[in-house]
Amino acid sequence: MADGIKKIGVAFFFLMLGFSSYSQSINDLRKEKEKTSQEIEYINNLLKETNQNAKTSVSRLTILERKIRLQESLISNINSELTYLDSTIIRSSNNIDSLSADLNLIKDRYAGMIRYARRNQDMNNQFLFLLSADDFNQAYKRFTYLKQYADYRRTQAGEISELREKLARLVEDLNSRKSDKQQLLSSKISQSDKYEKQKADQKEYYVQLQKKEKELRKKLENQQRIAMKLEQEIERSIAEEARKATPKVTKSSKAAKTPEVKLSPEYKNLSDDFSMNKGKLPWPLQRGLITDHFGEHPDLVLKHVIRRNSGIDIATQSGAKARAVFKGEVSKVLQNIGGNMAIILRHGSYLTVYSNLSSVSVQVGQKVDTKQEIGTIFTDSEDDNKTVLKFQLWYENNKQDPEKWISM
Repeated sequence: MADGIKKIGVAFFFLMLGFSSYSQSINDLRKEKEKTSQEIEYINNLLKETNQNAKTSVSRLTILERKIRLQESLISNINSELTYLDSTIIRSSNNIDSLSADLNLIKDRYAGMIRYARRNQDMNNQFLFLLSADDFNQAYKRFTYLKQYADYRRTQAGEISELREKLARLVEDLNSRKSDKQQLLSSKISQSDKYEKQKADQKEYYVQLQKKEKELRKKLENQQRIAMKLEQEIERSIAEEARKATPKVTKSSKAAKTPEVKLSPEYKNLSDDFSMNKGKLPWPLQRGLITDHFGEHPDLVLKHVIRRNSGIDIATQSGAKARAVFKGEVSKVLQNIGGNMAIILRHGSYLTVYSNLSSVSVQVGQKVDTKQEIGTIFTDSEDDNKTVLKFQLWYENNKQDPEKWISM
């Protein structure tokens, strides 16, 4: 009988361990689902802003594309949770059935022991059992035995009662998991319906954009001219700082490579600090959605057209502020870059560039802190109320992928 109780105790331990693992995994899935839902809600807010002046634009198509990817992720998350719930429900049901069978077997044995005790060990029988001892030592041993036997019965009765309560709680938890499953199934149906509608909206929007191919090509060419002008300004700024920091070369001197900027000890430390924060830098604005990535990639609408981006584009809400991703110094404030403004910050050997600003709140030579607001991002009322920060990151004259530096 003791072995049976021990068996139940071990089985109960592993069952509870399984529920603990279940709870941890489910919590991870739900946190991920909550994060995805919050991003979808943010995208909905962006789309509501653009609806006030609903012109078709590639930016809006990109946002719709991102929303669809998030919707797919949300449905995948729900499927993972359902799969995990199903496996847990089956495993828990089997374990509970096994424990219940073992408990019933022990209860039957315990009931038999009680019936036998009632027939053969009432108070008179126990008294006679003690009196029939050969001597005092034997009587004492019989008394000790009877006491231990009574204690054992009480202990076993208590353990059986405790296990019964634990099994009841496990059954209640299991029923809760089944209820969660039903809610998830309903949620999956709802999210799948939304997904199908979003796919249809995206297809319709794509067709509308294709009808504006000539206009889109002209807009893209203008954007590329602005980007090239900004890039030239950045390179000019780097070259100017290099010349200031390098001694003049006499005519008799041999031709030398393009000099690098010579950093003061303060700026050298700043550069080292910056390089140690790869993948951990804050975003250059409080909240946004990356709509165009670093490097070369096909245009979403225009066939055989390759987009080139020296940084990333981040869509945000009207009135949003650009902010420094790291402490440093304002190297340049550029005016009329495509009608808007740009700021170059130096962080030792590193530069960060914030363009498409309607106004700035810093000046050249000013020291800035991490997350300090430096300007207001431009909202284009003639282009779907689009509010986009263009952000670049350079190591001297080498472009870097900002997504590898900021915390994702």
